[in-house]
Amino acid sequence: MTTATLASDAPLTGFSDCHRGIVCGLRAFASLPELVAAASRARTVASATLLIFENSVLPHHADEESGLFPAVLRGARPGEELARAQALIARLTAEHRTVEALWKTLRPAVRRAAGGDAADLDPAAVAALVCGYNRHVACEELEFLPLAAEIVGRDANHMAALGLSLHLRHAPQPMAYI
Repeated sequence: MTTATLASDAPLTGFSDCHRGIVCGLRAFASLPELVAAASRARTVASATLLIFENSVLPHHADEESGLFPAVLRGARPGEELARAQALIARLTAEHRTVEALWKTLRPAVRRAAGGDAADLDPAAVAALVCGYNRHVACEELEFLPLAAEIVGRDANHMAALGLSLHLRHAPQPMAYI
């Protein structure tokens, strides 16, 4: 090819370059529905997580610490049973504080994600919270709640009192009229 031929092809090369850029951009555009769906799912999961913590996890911890744990301690027999109950309650309470501290650090980013904003969520902190809570639940389900059922269940009145205290804690509060 001569220099004259190359110079005369320059405008056509520009069109080809443009086509390559358009095709590359359209390739990225083809993934947009998947990205939009992922962003929507992220907002949904973040919003649901905020609700879980504010409406379930934190009130649940408060219910255990103000109702269930004291009822178990009151009903436990002195000696080995009481010592076991105290040790489990100390562990579970410490785990509550750990989960709550992790949540406190993650909550701002989760709120941003729920609002559709950029959020820098620490994957290690998320994993620590999820794994820690799963271990916590396993301990409660396999060790503490069976012990609690045995202790509180010895007296129907104690079980009824625990149920009533939990009910009253969650009952709608009467409206104050001015």
